[in-house]
Amino acid sequence: MSYRPPEGSTDRLLVVEDDAAQRVGLQQLLRSWGYTVEAACDGREALEKIALDRPTIVVSDLIMPRLDGLELLRTLRQQDDTDITVVLMTAQGTVESAVEAIKQGAYDYVSKPIDPQRLKILLDQIVERHDTLREVRALRRQLQEHGRFGRLIGASREMRKIYQVIEQAAPTSTSVLISGESGTGKELVAQTIHQLSPRAAQPFVPINCAAIPDTLLESELFGHEKGAFTGAIARRQGCFELANHGTLFLDEIAEMTPVTQAKLLRVLQERSFRTLGGQREQKVDVRVIAATNVDPVEAVRQGKLREDLYYRLNVFGIALPPLRERKDDIPLLVDAFIREFNERNHRSVAGVSPRVTTMLERYDWPGNVRELRNVMERATIVTRGPLIEPPDLPPLAGAALSSAPPASTGLTPGTTVDEIERRLIEVTLEHTNGNKTRAAEMLGISLKTLHNKLNRMKARQAP
Repeated sequence: MSYRPPEGSTDRLLVVEDDAAQRVGLQQLLRSWGYTVEAACDGREALEKIALDRPTIVVSDLIMPRLDGLELLRTLRQQDDTDITVVLMTAQGTVESAVEAIKQGAYDYVSKPIDPQRLKILLDQIVERHDTLREVRALRRQLQEHGRFGRLIGASREMRKIYQVIEQAAPTSTSVLISGESGTGKELVAQTIHQLSPRAAQPFVPINCAAIPDTLLESELFGHEKGAFTGAIARRQGCFELANHGTLFLDEIAEMTPVTQAKLLRVLQERSFRTLGGQREQKVDVRVIAATNVDPVEAVRQGKLREDLYYRLNVFGIALPPLRERKDDIPLLVDAFIREFNERNHRSVAGVSPRVTTMLERYDWPGNVRELRNVMERATIVTRGPLIEPPDLPPLAGAALSSAPPASTGLTPGTTVDEIERRLIEVTLEHTNGNKTRAAEMLGISLKTLHNKLNRMKARQAP
């Protein structure tokens, strides 16, 4: 995998080395790579400099007078300086001590004489790690202040659990399997994992396995050579090749045929693939994130998902809750969508009325967040006032109150059925601002039936 160069990095290094010539040489090497570098001759001087100007990375010799590298590490950990990453340099015969230091919190070690290429790769990895940690901290602040985690919206307990798994999974290269109903945001989760990973600067390639015919899916994944099949007039790169060094998102993985699943499993195991019609294996470095809108365990039981592929993908499993199970997040989602569509459509909607909030929270949202987003897009366009009102919502959202009792009908024992029906129709028409089509939908009757009832009501009232 390629790493971003450290040039321009905000990470500051402290070199701790008792040999003056090696200390100066290492300083010059690190500065040539773009780092800001300070130096200390032993652990005690290092602690003094750390107290004055905290570095983010310490590269320390293990064996030194006064205070050696292991004691320096222990002191930093006792001070709870976990933000400082420690790399140890070891001479021959001290590797066992370096391994012990890693157990106590050192990031890694390099052997002397220093291999510059090995050290540069190690430092680049640390810079990537620091970038990820900074972004995670920023997202945590965003969650605390605005109820968002990147592009994911929600501060409910259910979503906070999802964010914790994302934080754990993102820095690694292991596979992730995301499950959840359609519209819950599986691709957004995959994008967030990618953006928080060391692969963030590399491609994110999504593919919907359900949207591509079985006969073409293999070619889409692995590519094909010219003449591999009828119509293959030129070589074509597949998704694995396009996503090299990055992330491949396979949506609706359970829709793959068993044959294609077997080939996918082989790529995950061998880290290589062969294009259709190709003669040689190609090495590939791709992180795979898969998703399914069915219960993956049930899919395995039904034979839709290979069991060995399931275990290979499910290193980190994320089950997204449907919107009906996290209705506390609806106000946050609504506010975010209104801001988005105000900007996109040059609108100035301030928010939703209390009645709309009640309707949105009563509805079960079978289409989940995607459905709510579509409803709010339409509402911000059609509303004529500063607030979105019930008539601005489409029939599906309006039907949320169809089973709710009418407000303030003033019913008392002895009221006739005809009178109850009349009041219910009047309250519903008032709620829809006279829209009879909407009122009929909310009452669960046809428009023709509503007209007939209104005509009967008028006939009764006539002198």
